[in-house]
Amino acid sequence: MADLGVLEVTLIGGEAYLRDDWTEIVSAIRARGMECTMVTGGRGMNAERAKAAKHAGLMSVSVSIDGAETTHDRLRSLKGSHKSAIDALKNLTDAGVPVSANTQVGRANRRELADVFEVIQRAGAHSWQIQITVASGRAADDPKTLLEPYHLIEVMPSIAALKRRGDACDLRIWPGNNLGYYGPFEKLLRGDLPGGRKGSCGAGRSTLGIESNGAIKGCPSLAQEYVGGNIRDASLRDIWERSEPLRFTRNDRMPELWGHCATCYYADDCLGGCSWTAHSLFGKRGNNPICHHRALQLLKVGKRERLVRVAESPGVPFDFARFEIIEEDWPVEELERAHAVVAGREPWLLD
Repeated sequence: MADLGVLEVTLIGGEAYLRDDWTEIVSAIRARGMECTMVTGGRGMNAERAKAAKHAGLMSVSVSIDGAETTHDRLRSLKGSHKSAIDALKNLTDAGVPVSANTQVGRANRRELADVFEVIQRAGAHSWQIQITVASGRAADDPKTLLEPYHLIEVMPSIAALKRRGDACDLRIWPGNNLGYYGPFEKLLRGDLPGGRKGSCGAGRSTLGIESNGAIKGCPSLAQEYVGGNIRDASLRDIWERSEPLRFTRNDRMPELWGHCATCYYADDCLGGCSWTAHSLFGKRGNNPICHHRALQLLKVGKRERLVRVAESPGVPFDFARFEIIEEDWPVEELERAHAVVAGREPWLLD
């Protein structure tokens, strides 16, 4: 990785610290001049592990916090998981490891983001990554955990308001790659990020994923169809440079766009947004309804989109179900309220 020019390696899981040699991995990454960070749910990040992380050279740890305590514990299917996440933030901070947080925004927690902000601000986090819950894994098994596309009409203004609060108290909010897309808050949310708006999916260009079994993908979140080889069978350089599943973002992607994305004003730059989000919904890239710009454009003509699951997931790692997009008229009783949310007169849509 260092020879290829990788700058940062993030250890993710499950829980990477369940490996007996996790600190050796951290030390090896740092010894080659790369930054090393970690993402954790925090359940087992006790004081001893936090000290070991510091000693090995781990530079920052992002702890997942997905709502207020009750919501977080329900989403994680474990009572006490929220407390464990808060304890992890403290243990890491006490050990001298900088901390951040990350949140998946879904239907259950979309109105609890201000609560999460307060928690991570008190913990002294330097940044907070926010992205939209994707319809894979357990989220595909329960579609009620997912946002409807039109929910972005209320979610994006709430995140923008928190971004302003974060700027005022030096808590950087990092929008995930599947959050937003060319709506009215793009400059506010991404204008001060390194490189600004980075455009379309970066899998296989700015991102590389290595699974625990040695499989190589352009992005660690992508489904198994995107595995381009295994490090046990070929060199990382050969897989990176030659494997077609890693090269899809380096090719002309305009022909793969379909639906609203094919005719969008921002098609040339966005190219359908996050590949993981689209593929997890439809089994292919090129059309992403979880888009703020799109939701606002449809609202102007009294339309909205809903997602309907038409096939269940098979129950294997990185699996996803199958959804269809339903475009419909806004219900009369909700249309006025939707316009009021956009105008800032109301904070929330009806459910």
